[in-house]
Amino acid sequence: MKRILISILGLLAAAQLTSSCAKDYLDEAPKGLYTPQTSLVDSLGFEAGMAGLMSVVREQYIYSDNQGVIDMMHVGTDVCILGNPQGPETSYVRYAELTPQDAASGWWWGWAYRTINNANVLIQQAALAPATVRQGYKDRITAEAKFYRAYAYDFLATLYGDVPIITEPLVAPRNDFTRAPLADVNALIISDLTESIPLLSLISNARFSAPSQSGRINRAAAQQLLAQVYLRTGQPALAETQLQTIISSGNFSLITARYGVRANQPGDYYFDMFQVGNQRRNQGNRELIWGIEQQLNVPGGGTDRYSAQQRRNWIPGYHNIQGMLVADSLGGRGVGRMRLSTWVTYRLFAADDIRNSKYNLKRRFYYNDPSRTATFGRRVVVSGTDTLINITPYITKWNQFDPADVFGFAMVKDLPMMRLGETYLLLAEAQFKQGKLADAAASINVLRRRAFANYPTRGAVTATDITLNFILDERARELIGEEQRRLTLIRTGTLIERTTRLNNTVIPGNYTISGLTPDRVLLPIPQTEIDLNYGLLKQNPGYQ
Repeated sequence: MKRILISILGLLAAAQLTSSCAKDYLDEAPKGLYTPQTSLVDSLGFEAGMAGLMSVVREQYIYSDNQGVIDMMHVGTDVCILGNPQGPETSYVRYAELTPQDAASGWWWGWAYRTINNANVLIQQAALAPATVRQGYKDRITAEAKFYRAYAYDFLATLYGDVPIITEPLVAPRNDFTRAPLADVNALIISDLTESIPLLSLISNARFSAPSQSGRINRAAAQQLLAQVYLRTGQPALAETQLQTIISSGNFSLITARYGVRANQPGDYYFDMFQVGNQRRNQGNRELIWGIEQQLNVPGGGTDRYSAQQRRNWIPGYHNIQGMLVADSLGGRGVGRMRLSTWVTYRLFAADDIRNSKYNLKRRFYYNDPSRTATFGRRVVVSGTDTLINITPYITKWNQFDPADVFGFAMVKDLPMMRLGETYLLLAEAQFKQGKLADAAASINVLRRRAFANYPTRGAVTATDITLNFILDERARELIGEEQRRLTLIRTGTLIERTTRLNNTVIPGNYTISGLTPDRVLLPIPQTEIDLNYGLLKQNPGYQ
């Protein structure tokens, strides 16, 4: 058994360590990336393998070698502009500079195929496992692995279009990869999810109450992903069925009252959802459907300090202003790699929307260094580039302060991947696309009832308000900083229109959005992959 564990963990560790800075995934990868020479024979081996797969999945949004990579999901869309960029995200503002050598495109491509290969290993091993491993357990492992494979392929299909399909673990180097038609990729995704859903446990299953199991995939996560795929592929009625099943299950509910670790401190119930110690279902968050866990010293959350950069990138560098100290109340130390667009800051929210409260969208700063008595307690007012990087409104979802690490390179906080708030938004989209405008308004109003204290006098919408743009506006109000905005706008075919209409402010430093044309919606296939496959892997139009 020891040899088996070492073999599978070696495979998974090698996959985790491979990045766009090393050899790329579809290259002649090191032997550690290929199928283990021994088989998994019991649940201990499968649990180790699943932990490895989940670790690879976790890397998607905690990559820190190029901190700006995760920013490209937001900058160059309707919600964010550049503030203090590191580098790779600038090509997603000056789109004409986006090339097949792009670091972000290379990272996402490599991450997705590492995830797919690790999932393929577990799927194969479950099929080969001896009869001493319960069939129900093997089915569940297979279903979880197929969810992750579908998740990675949906990511690839959205960002790149046609991509290579790989459903077996690699056992030797290959240089003959070609791009499968998008229809075939979509068919695989839908097949994986429809096969997985009946085999996955409901979130109400007692096993999810164990800290070591709380981050595992449940049935509703697969249903929500399938609904999103149905929307992307023009099947809104099928999407609605999946979403209604989640809602009617009774297993999830919106947070509408204070709870958890800061319930007796200033804040509100929307704010409570994003506090360390409140984020998981077993911590009171019944809205969460799927979260990626990375809290320190919490069973199931890992013991290492991952290097997630969301806090540094979303929170401005207020500490650069004389008289300002890094503080828990300000979310810890940020560097302001991006800032909210003018549209989000000034036009998106109603003043009495809870998602716009001072606890959820920080707009005012006050000098907090008591040693500077002349300014202490006074409001901070700045001008020029300080308004882009240091003193600028920001969302507080990624606030996280560790007094033992004031510099705060890593953000150690769970990443909410799916929650019931988004379920209602996807449902509204599915209903809108079927012409069910009154139903779509009712779905939106579930969220607005929570958001407005004086609902329905304030906040209620009717069928005449419902358009795709209104639904996307509401997604920004509800999910900004959580959803990967670029994916949403590409999926809905609105990236160009919404970005050019809503985020056209002239920004100093050559950071004004430009060059966003139809051939820059999809990402380029990494040039290294094309070269290593002798040109068989064709490039997306516009990047030749």
